[in-house]
Amino acid sequence: MAKLILEMQQSLDGYMAGPQGQTDWMVWNWGPQWSWDKSLQDFHTQLTLSASHLIISKQMAEEGFIAHWQQTAARKDEQAVFSTHISNTPKTVISTTLTYKQEIPGGWNNVSLANDLVTAVTRLKQETDGNILVYGGASLVSGLLEHGLIDELYLLVNPVAIGSGMSVFHRLRHFQLNTAQSFSSGIAVLHYH
Repeated sequence: MAKLILEMQQSLDGYMAGPQGQTDWMVWNWGPQWSWDKSLQDFHTQLTLSASHLIISKQMAEEGFIAHWQQTAARKDEQAVFSTHISNTPKTVISTTLTYKQEIPGGWNNVSLANDLVTAVTRLKQETDGNILVYGGASLVSGLLEHGLIDELYLLVNPVAIGSGMSVFHRLRHFQLNTAQSFSSGIAVLHYH
């Protein structure tokens, strides 16, 4: 059975985004200027390459996640290895309101749609060889956590406290720390099961 893995950047005080979804405080804000050190770049690339399926939120699909990584892969720069993998890997968008009739940036090629979170993730875990990575907004990740569907968490803790914002943890949860590693860019990666 496939594992569902969450890779998520967060602030030192536990927020994944600012109050209005701001992510400009992140050491690497997913743009073309990759400010991570080489060892963190390699870690991220290897984790991405371990995925044979991706789950993304409706918001990410509508805001251009698919198109962004298609364009990044076309640049053939230092991010091309993982961005090409993201572009070529099958994706499932979780949404109760989005339909195939609606246009999304990057299009529906290699993208499926699921409206029931638990059913979709359970089926994907049973049918997928390799890991499933989730890149999602706060509500998708909260739902996955709430239903106990995430098998591993890689929290990329940025060396900044933002004071308030969006969190995915809304009740007491216990996790087992597997590894903790610091990188010269200031990010610490905490790997939990």
